[in-house]
Amino acid sequence: MIKSILSKIFAAIVRKKIDRWANAPLATQEKVFQSLIAQAKDTAFGRDHRFVEIKTYADFVERVPIRDYEAFRLYIDRVVEGEKDVLWKGKPLYFAKTSGTTSGAKYIPISKASMPYHIQAARDAILCYIHETQKADFVNGKMIFLQGSPILAEKNGIKTGRLSGIVAHYVPAYLQRNRMPSYKTNCIDDWETKVEAIVTETFSQNMTLISGIPSWVLMYFERLYNRSGIKVGKLFPNFSLFIYGGVNYEPYRQQFEHLIGRKVDSIELYPASEGFFAYQDSQTEKGMLLLLNAGIFYEFVEADTFFSSSPKRVPLQEVQLGVNYALIISTNAGLWGYNIGDTVQFTSLKPYRIVVTGRIKHFISAFGEHVIAKEVEEAMRAGQEATGARIAEFTVAPQVNPVSGELPYHEWFVEFEQKPTDMNAFAEIIDKALQAQNMYYYDLIQGKVLQRLKITEVPEGGFAAYMKSEGKLGGQNKMQRLANDRTLVEKLLN
Repeated sequence: MIKSILSKIFAAIVRKKIDRWANAPLATQEKVFQSLIAQAKDTAFGRDHRFVEIKTYADFVERVPIRDYEAFRLYIDRVVEGEKDVLWKGKPLYFAKTSGTTSGAKYIPISKASMPYHIQAARDAILCYIHETQKADFVNGKMIFLQGSPILAEKNGIKTGRLSGIVAHYVPAYLQRNRMPSYKTNCIDDWETKVEAIVTETFSQNMTLISGIPSWVLMYFERLYNRSGIKVGKLFPNFSLFIYGGVNYEPYRQQFEHLIGRKVDSIELYPASEGFFAYQDSQTEKGMLLLLNAGIFYEFVEADTFFSSSPKRVPLQEVQLGVNYALIISTNAGLWGYNIGDTVQFTSLKPYRIVVTGRIKHFISAFGEHVIAKEVEEAMRAGQEATGARIAEFTVAPQVNPVSGELPYHEWFVEFEQKPTDMNAFAEIIDKALQAQNMYYYDLIQGKVLQRLKITEVPEGGFAAYMKSEGKLGGQNKMQRLANDRTLVEKLLN
């Protein structure tokens, strides 16, 4: 009781602080920008790019090109080798190790200056929820954070591991008593074994808050349901808050509500190894609040022009609603003009709120349609709502070489928890919803360049088996929503 009262008081104080910088966005970003440049001017990167001469954003654009990890690698390799003062003052506190590049693992530096923001942002998201809803009873129950192993390796004296594993070491003392799973269980490397152990540990506990990437939380809920035979909402009657990030919740919503048996409030987060960028600060407003006061300076490039010879970089004050932007960041961990690979759209400019729309390299444009993740997820949501279907997972790929005499099409690979009664109607609804969002796709359908999409069923457990074969089962790993070729789906079907 005391805990929930105190959390409401604390939430009101924090919300006021957030509003101060959110209501002065441009001044806040300018302050961050000047601070970053001043602190890094004597680093190797700062000297190479003449930071001492940078006074304005235009100066920065002139001297610092946009780079992805591979283009940044020469600098990061120096940091990994143990050299100090390369990208940021001193040496990093940690390396967040992630997979996914053409040349193996990525080592993303986390500095002493950047680390606190990873913790603060997650805390503030919960406090915004408490302040807005005045619901705080969940702080008295057990909380679970489905995350990677907290066991860290070392790379030239710098601790290295998954971001979620690093963050696990910073859970505040007042939450430690309530937090699950146990450290021993959290250290289990094999995801399926870990989930079973978590089910055993939490089965009879008073779970009130559950957090993780939706697809992996779904696996946890399915195991709970299979073991108990009752809905998660009944098994955990006080479960009232679901916190998620990494992927869009909407494609999974119906399956979640089916397994829980009732509606539960949710908070969306946008964390990454490179920084914590945004969180949902309101249950009534669309999008997540862009964190302008967290040691990160933001730039944006219209996604449609990103791969042109000279894409235009846009500062915060020039962004527009509803435009699909590649997100570019400079941070107090030493990333500069860095393309993280995500695309976002603004849902509000007062304050600045965003939704994540996909990956800059993940789209389908085999026929000039440039369909993005947000569009296929919205179309799938429409299909489920109209038919009562529930899905476990899905991905989309083009079929450029159909059987003789057929028009090409988009092929949707879907693992169903509950099939629609009429698969043809389901495909029709999805297709119409996609046409409504993407005029290029509409034109291709109407012009008889493409035929309507086709659904291919994936057997139960097919996506989990694929992720396991790629070494990406569980933790922070996410299923790629769509691709411009069939490399992924060919592996999926084998």
